[in-house]
This record gives sequence, C-alpha cells and structure tokens, in this order.
Amino acid sequence: LTMELSEKGGVENNGFVQNEAFEDKETDTSSQEEMPKPCSVDVDPVPADETVLRPYAGMPKEVLLKFSSQARYRVTREILFWLIIAASVALVCTTIAIIALSPKCLDWWQASPIYQIYPRSFKDSNMDGNGDLKGIQEKLDHITYLNIKTVWITSFFKSPLKDLGYGAEDFYDIDPIFGSMKDFENLIAAIHDKGLKVIMDLIPNHTSDKHRWFQLSRNRTGKYTDYYIWQDCVQAAGSVIPPNNWVSVFGNSSWQFDEVRKQCYFHQFGKEQPDLNFRNPDVQQEICDIIKFWLGKGVDGFSFSAVKFLLEAKHLRDEPAVNKSQNGESITAYSQLYHDYTTTQVGLHDIIRSFRHTMNEFSREPGRYRFMGSDDDEKEDIEATMMYYGTPFIQEADFPFNFNLINMKYLSGNSIFEAVDLWMKNMPAGKWPNWAVGSPSAARISTRIGKAYVNVMNMLLLTLPGTPVTYYGEEIGMENIASENVSEEHVNSAPVVASLPEKSPMQWDGKVNAGFTEGNSSWLPVNSDYQSVNVEIQRSWPNSTLSLYRQLTLLRNNELAMNRGWMCHIWNDSNVFVYVRELDGLDKVFMMVLNFGQESAIDLKAIVPNLPSEAVVRLSTHSSNTGKVVMTQVVITEMGEGLVLEYKTAKPVHTMEAFQGKCFVAEKACYSKALNLLYKNC
Repeated sequence: LTMELSEKGGVENNGFVQNEAFEDKETDTSSQEEMPKPCSVDVDPVPADETVLRPYAGMPKEVLLKFSSQARYRVTREILFWLIIAASVALVCTTIAIIALSPKCLDWWQASPIYQIYPRSFKDSNMDGNGDLKGIQEKLDHITYLNIKTVWITSFFKSPLKDLGYGAEDFYDIDPIFGSMKDFENLIAAIHDKGLKVIMDLIPNHTSDKHRWFQLSRNRTGKYTDYYIWQDCVQAAGSVIPPNNWVSVFGNSSWQFDEVRKQCYFHQFGKEQPDLNFRNPDVQQEICDIIKFWLGKGVDGFSFSAVKFLLEAKHLRDEPAVNKSQNGESITAYSQLYHDYTTTQVGLHDIIRSFRHTMNEFSREPGRYRFMGSDDDEKEDIEATMMYYGTPFIQEADFPFNFNLINMKYLSGNSIFEAVDLWMKNMPAGKWPNWAVGSPSAARISTRIGKAYVNVMNMLLLTLPGTPVTYYGEEIGMENIASENVSEEHVNSAPVVASLPEKSPMQWDGKVNAGFTEGNSSWLPVNSDYQSVNVEIQRSWPNSTLSLYRQLTLLRNNELAMNRGWMCHIWNDSNVFVYVRELDGLDKVFMMVLNFGQESAIDLKAIVPNLPSEAVVRLSTHSSNTGKVVMTQVVITEMGEGLVLEYKTAKPVHTMEAFQGKCFVAEKACYSKALNLLYKNC
C-alpha cells in the first residue's frame, strides 16, 4: 500500500499562518495542476480518524473551542475560578475581622506630649522685648526636636493685659503685642506644615471691662443689658454695701459699683474682669460663635479655663464661712468661704456639653478631630474634676487637665504615688489620663522642689500612662526668676505679680538676653543662670536635662508598652515610687524606679514574683548608667535619680494575683507577634 506525500516532506505547522491562509489550504484540494508530482513510499497504514491534533501556540478560535470544552481543561478552569472566589472572600473576611478586632488608634492628642507656651515669654521677633506669634513660628523646630506634635498656646486675645491677657477685650482679634491676625494664620499654616497640632486657651467666664459688650451693658443697650450680672447695691455713709458676702479669687468683695449704670456688677476675679451672665442664652451663643470662628481659622482644639465659675446661684445667699466664729465683716480672703453658690452650679455641665457639640461640628472631617480640655483645678474635690470627662453616653472634655503633681504639699515617693493613684482610681472607665508638672500659674520644678529632682520629675511625666503636658522651659530645667526682679509695673495689677517669676523669658542660648530678644531688654528679666541653662548648650551635652527629655519622648513614642500599655504600681515608700509599663502579648516590660527622697536600696525580686534576676538600664537620669545591667535583688538609687529598667518575662505583672487592683489601662490593646499587629479582644 502506498501513500502520497508532498515533496516538501512531512506535515506543515500552520500555527503562525493567518486563518485565511489555513482555510485556503484546506479547501483548495481539487486543483491537480498545482499539486507536486507524487512519489510512492512504503509505509504502515494509519487510519485517518486516528490522527491526533494537539494544542499549539497561536491556534485559531475554532480549534481553541474544541479543546476548551474537554473535561480536563474545563474542570481545571472551574477549580481555579472557585479558588479565586474563595481567596477573595477569605481576604475580605480577614480584613473585616482585623478591623473589628483592632483597638482604636490613639488620637493625636493622646499620641504626643503637649508643649505649653506662654507666648509673651517664648521668643521675640521684632526686638520690642515681648514674645510674639512670629517668634513661636521661628522656634517650631525646637518642638519637633523634642519629638512633640502638639502645641498649646495660652491666651493671646486683644486685652489690656491687666491679668496677663486673660480678660479679653476682643475675642475675635489678636493683641498687637503678639502680632496680627495674618501672623496667626501664618503660624497655623507653619504648624500644620510640620505635622503639628495647635491648642489655644479660651476663658469664657469673663471679659475685660473694656470689652464692647460691657460698654453696651452698662448703658443698658438692647440685648446686651443682661450680658453681665448686675445687682442693686445699697449705698450708705459714702460706701457701697454689696448684695452678699461673696469674695473674689483675688480677695475682697466680688461686687463692684459702676458709676454709669448705678448698679454693682459681679466679678469672680479682678474688678477689671466682669463675669458674663451664662444664664442668658445670647451669651452662650456668643461663646459658641467664638469657638466656631477660631476653629474655622484652623485651630485643632481648645483648653477652656475657669469653667467652674460660669454659673452662680440665683438666690444670692451668703456663702458659709470656713470659720463659723469669724466675724462676717472681716472676711476678705477667698479661702475663708466655702464657695457653694459661686462654683459648679447645676446647669454648668449642660453649658460645657454645648461647647463640645459646637466643636464636634468641626470634627467630622477625617483626621481633623478637635480636642477639648477643661482647665479647672478642683484640688480637694476629685469627683467634681472627673465630672468634666462627661458620662458614658454624653461626652464633655477629652480630659480635664490634671494638676495633682503640681498641688503636692511635699515631695516623697509616697506623695507621688498618692497623686497618681488618686487620679487613676477615680478616672471613669475608658477615659484617658493626663499629667502636668508645670504651668503658667505654678512655680517651676527647680524652684518648687529643687534642681536635683528636675530630671526624675520629667522621667515620671513621660513614662506614666496618658498625655504629658510640658510647660516651656521645663525641658531644660529653667528656674523662677527672683521675685524682687518683678513688680506691679510689669502688668499694672498687683494680684498677678506673684505669678510672674515662672513666666521669665525662654533661655535659648548664652548670648545677651538668652537669645530671647535682640532688643535692649525683655518684658521680664532673664534668669541669671541663662549661660549654663539654655537650649543651645544642652543640645551639645549628652547628659543634659534636654538630652534626657528627648530620649524619654523617643522611648514613649517608639515603645507600645509605653504609649498605651498597662501601668501597675509595684512599690512606694518615703523615697521611691516603682511601677511597670507592659502590654499583653509583649514579653518586654519596663520598670520605673524613681527616687523622690534620699538614697535608697530596694529588693524588687522579693516584691515581684518571677522577676528576672537581672535587668538592663534602658535610661537613667545619670547617663553613664544607661546600658548597664543591675541585679533586681538590690537596686540602688541616689537622691533624685530615676531608672527605666528593661527586662523580658512570660508572666506580666497585671496578670499576677498579688497586683490585682494596682493596675490600670486606658486604651487596652494586645500584641500579636505572629501577625505583628494589635488587637483588642484579649
């Protein structure tokens, strides 16, 4: 049997030939003239229907469809399809689970320390001896150097400056001593360009007596007639008899007779600062409009000060005397009365919630939450302070500022523990703590408790849970200036002279006026120690107060256990306060051993079960000790020394029976080492 083959030999692969050419070759079989001459070859016969066609590159659609319908290809394709669907569903479910289980991210006001600036004393840019807004803008790099992302600027409203700027003459304008509104807008832009946030002060309780509202009110003009608290006074023998025995914070009667209106107006502070009437809805709306104005300018939050004074009892009864036997006519000091009718009245928190509601209107934009703090120091009444957090259902302040560490009457390990424990045990569940060791109305650390304790106080501040607040200059250990260097001429108001020594100009370098101003003088004298206590020189010293401060902020920012973990109280006595910071899922624990008394030796291993025999000094107030290994059976600290010890353990303190009730956590989170993420259900 013979089979005719083309002289070209074999079978031609048409894989790369156009379909039309392929079809022509198949159909054009009748033309014998175009066929080559056949030749006879002996081959084994192969049935035509047994010829096997296999897939090849570039096959036409018709051929491809023949193969795609075969079971082995169809099943493979379906398996791949359903695998992709299953993988997609699994990915979506995993994403949902991660989101559902993930703890709430710390907001900007939780994640960073707050740096409080008294603008008149921070930096002078125009050589007039007064700090200003442009000066703050010039020094923003210092704040980023400190690893801080939130700036709190105290009052800069247009004001007669009778009480250092806290009695506003115009809530919508900048005092010329600090610059212009354009300067403020430039400062806000510069702050935001650096990724920082800005908080400003607002004292809604009172205005200056130069304010337009007061001038209209004393003349009984329209709606402004009742913008302030007016009462008839009895005049006898050429003197004014006030409506009751209420006394101002600065002393003497809180009622002042006005010759224009022929009535007395009420003032909780100086006579130049008449109290607004917050029982008037128009006044409440005015304050809400002021809040909206500044939020519209780009401010990220407010600290509302003196809010406990917003309302007074309508009945005007005399307040009870602390000493029942004291003659009522001799009562002139604020401390001589119980202020039952002039502070924290019913309805106060409704007003504060209205402030919160106004701010929430500006918090809807992602990443632009507006912070609200209340700056009211209730001192002995911790429950009244905690009310400013609001309720589980109605939010007020994100936190009331905490001055427990400033108000301590004496310093010791025990007093530090009591101040910390008082806040943590009374704080409502799920709320966020905060701490301050300095403020514009308190003596600086160096002056209040001594230079030896500056570093250990900063270590305490930056290792406690919550938001630390640093008053400008505390990062370099500034001291009060001598009180004889300030006088009434600096503010034209005697009651505030006592608070001037802690407001001395910031010490930037060792040049004349400490680099605060290039003018001939500054509004307050610079401290005489400025050549050794200044930013420039401390940046070059590895063992300086500034260097330690910066290392502590880095530790706080970089270690999960420090910025959102558990805090457990370990030990306190007259000398030391010891506590740990730890996080579920992390075997790394930080133990703070802080000395607020005299030299001390403590056996930590005897106090904490399963504590390793050794721990590494992660940070120390004595830089030469950093990195050393200490034996936990005998940890020795000198007066004012602080240690941050680091060790690893599989048994965190907050899980131990012995420490139940001694541990606190605000934003609870757990760490998964396998997934390298935080989750909350643990």
